[in-house]
Amino acid sequence: MHADTFGTFDDTLASGPRRTPLHALHLRRGARMVPFSGYDMPLHYPAGLLKEHLHTRAGAGLFDVSHMGQIALHADDPADAARALEALIPADILGLRSGRQRYGLLTDAAGGIRDDLMVARFGDRLVLVSYTTLRAPETGADL
Repeated sequence: MHADTFGTFDDTLASGPRRTPLHALHLRRGARMVPFSGYDMPLHYPAGLLKEHLHTRAGAGLFDVSHMGQIALHADDPADAARALEALIPADILGLRSGRQRYGLLTDAAGGIRDDLMVARFGDRLVLVSYTTLRAPETGADL
């Protein structure tokens, strides 16, 4: 099994808040931008928080996760990658179907929470793990 990481978390690369690839789109849609984990991220849009909330409850919502760390795990047998993740994450990763995502917690040896993760399965050979920006270097090393 091998892993590929995406994104950079080298704080020396930016003098101010970083911008995600969707930054210009957020501005065009009228987002109120605020600093979050070293990035300029949307807080809300002109329609207002309540309307956004109700829309998401009734249909769907999107969240820009391009500021998060990402690791792609490749294995000849996807069950190997799933079992390796299940040793770190108390969640059913082995049963995760292609095209689905599961939220989980990265734990330490004592069962304490180190980070929260989103694990997605694409096809038979790829599991993408997205994790929070605040602990990106540590979480990337743990995974």
